Amino acid sequence: MIEENEQQPEIIEIISWEVPEYEKHSRTKRWYILFGAVMIAMIIYAIFSANFLFAIILIVAGFVLIINDARTPQMVTISLTTDGIFIGRKFYDFDDFRDFSIVYKPNIRVKQLYFEFKSLTKHRLSIPLLDVNPIFLRENLGQYLTEDLERTDQTASEALAKLLKL
Repeated sequence: MIEENEQQPEIIEIISWEVPEYEKHSRTKRWYILFGAVMIAMIIYAIFSANFLFAIILIVAGFVLIINDARTPQMVTISLTTDGIFIGRKFYDFDDFRDFSIVYKPNIRVKQLYFEFKSLTKHRLSIPLLDVNPIFLRENLGQYLTEDLERTDQTASEALAKLLKL
């Protein structure tokens, strides 16, 4: 139990910015026609190979994509503090992370902050930097975490999703 005269350590915000909860792609009519053709071909293949679960997963994935395409992404506040990082209302302590890396390639419009978790069961955390100064961020994060200088490009899954506008 905390006594009245004891002080809780104060969490100090270093920097905060807002990002959309997901990237909204501008898709042409041609993209939708191609997407529909690929989905129909994959569903026909799933039915002929008697893989009905795969067919159901494809149908559900198509509906999810269409429903998400109709809505506007909400803005999420990212706050870097002296104890960790807030993404919306969720807090990640620096002790949960193994390291961080910043990928900044203005010529291909990539400006991402990555956190690798210590736990192997958790996926990496990827945060767009938008207008945040990556040098300022690197200097401040370097006080709490080690930087992974090996990562110089965005992940293959992110590059593929961007290419396919998914």
